[in-house]
Amino acid sequence: MALTNTIYNSPVFQQACNQFDLAADILGMDAGLRERTKRPRRCVVVSMPVRMDSGKVEIFEGYRVQHNLSTGPAKGGIRFHHEVTLGEVAALAMWMSWKCSLVGLPYGGAKGGVVVNTRELSQNELERLSRRYMQEITPFIGPNVDIPAPDVGTNEQVMAWMMDTYSNHKGHYDPGVITGKPIALGGSLGRREATGEGVAWFVKAYLEDLGIPPEKTTVVIQGFGNVGSEAALALYQWGAEVIGISDFTGGILNRKGIDLKAALAYVAQHKSLQGFPGGEPVSNEQLLETECTVLIPAALERVITEDNAGKLKCRLLAEGANGPTTNEADRILAERSDIELIPDVLCNSGGVIVSYFEWLQNLQNYYWTKGEVFDKLYRMLAKAKASVDETQKKYQCSRRTAALVLGISRVAEAKAKRGLFP
Repeated sequence: MALTNTIYNSPVFQQACNQFDLAADILGMDAGLRERTKRPRRCVVVSMPVRMDSGKVEIFEGYRVQHNLSTGPAKGGIRFHHEVTLGEVAALAMWMSWKCSLVGLPYGGAKGGVVVNTRELSQNELERLSRRYMQEITPFIGPNVDIPAPDVGTNEQVMAWMMDTYSNHKGHYDPGVITGKPIALGGSLGRREATGEGVAWFVKAYLEDLGIPPEKTTVVIQGFGNVGSEAALALYQWGAEVIGISDFTGGILNRKGIDLKAALAYVAQHKSLQGFPGGEPVSNEQLLETECTVLIPAALERVITEDNAGKLKCRLLAEGANGPTTNEADRILAERSDIELIPDVLCNSGGVIVSYFEWLQNLQNYYWTKGEVFDKLYRMLAKAKASVDETQKKYQCSRRTAALVLGISRVAEAKAKRGLFP
């Protein structure tokens, strides 16, 4: 049963709870342990006054949800978006718990969010908001408590401001509090590419399982941000043809192949794909229903729904975003034998894995080459894939449920073994 009578109640949080319940039923989890494992451990809601460039003071609302603290410090990104809600942040924190557990990281799940349209802020206003958010959540985070990272609407520079704010509060340089930082401030080589690189690794691995070669692979990517663009570049270098990309303004379709370098240069100059001359303009909805080998939703959650799940024309659906497929769409896809799904908690786990590597490097003050980072990443991805495939065969369930069974069972076991503090 979803947790409907809580402060987190929202469609996306109910979606995460429904996924949990399917896995918990397979595991035969008793009611007490089920509720302890499902419910977020802690949430913080902050009100942030920020002086704008005009001199006016505006109040922004921000959140930090720590879902699980039983398996290590919490880990999860910070999202700046105008549609952020507490329920969305709680769902993302829950998925982070299962993701970290699934790939064997000593973390619990967390997530943060600020309700803001960053396109309406100047660089100075963005810095003031970033520092204020970090100032407000400082009592609840730390290298051994909760380690934030970038997410939608944030980047290396935002992480640099936040790390600096935290370090100033503590009175010493403390890079281990944040991952996804610039290299000059203790960031890890490969971290920026890691999530998209991981998505591409899984796509290639499952296409090889299906016997589909790169030269016969066409790719459509909904969301041409950090994850989508890095996945596109990695798959293009592998030999696939990227025929569709999109952002919040709409999509571009070119069945002969999109010039990715030109698209990235255009976005860097114009801040969006709108007007990009490298293909035919299409809507995000049309792009999702384009015939292709691989469809990668890499933007926000709940874009594959009961309305379009039956219209998808891909062979492989690789979830670069968190929660892009609703429960209703999952049921429709489960009845379709023509589409293989790579679930989000597996598919986009490369980002948190390399965040873990960054944290380790910060704690040790010893830094790895990019080759060392990716070598370790690929080994962890391969191990996770093998575990999920084996679990799917064991329980005769969907790949998503198999991934969740693995992640949830490890968290639940840790909670059971630790017991209840009096």
